[in-house]
Amino acid sequence: VIPPPVIHIESYSEDSITFSLKMTTNIKVNGYVVNIYWTFDTHRQEKRTLIIEGEKSIQKVANLTAHTPYEISAWAKTELGDSPLSFVHVVTSGTRPSSPSLKAKAINQTAVECSWTGPRNVVYGIFYATSFLELYRSPHNTTTTSHNITVLVQRDEQYLFLV
Repeated sequence: VIPPPVIHIESYSEDSITFSLKMTTNIKVNGYVVNIYWTFDTHRQEKRTLIIEGEKSIQKVANLTAHTPYEISAWAKTELGDSPLSFVHVVTSGTRPSSPSLKAKAINQTAVECSWTGPRNVVYGIFYATSFLELYRSPHNTTTTSHNITVLVQRDEQYLFLV
């Protein structure tokens, strides 16, 4: 039986998590697949996937949000097949930034100007869809470090926006 990998949180800060991966077996490990999950504004679960080569590994994941719960799951790819999943949870330190205040204004039939308030020198994600279900499951999205962006949309549709 292939055991699940051991995920150990080495350290964490406001914007990063460092963790190690190892297996407690003599089975040859070719690498790991790691998923990092977090929830955005209770509407959208985000995920980042890492493909890691080798048997032992220490990884640092950066560009995270302060005071946010993250779930890290991993499985090992071995010479005998894939291992079961392991999970670990961690909350980054610091104070979570306040939600930006979004204003969306139609410029014409196919363009919407979005602008918001918030801190400088961060990356903003803009999510939009024609229904709450689509906004949750598979929204259109883009990122920017600015405080405004023009989004192109389909004509004769109503859209919901999140930033």
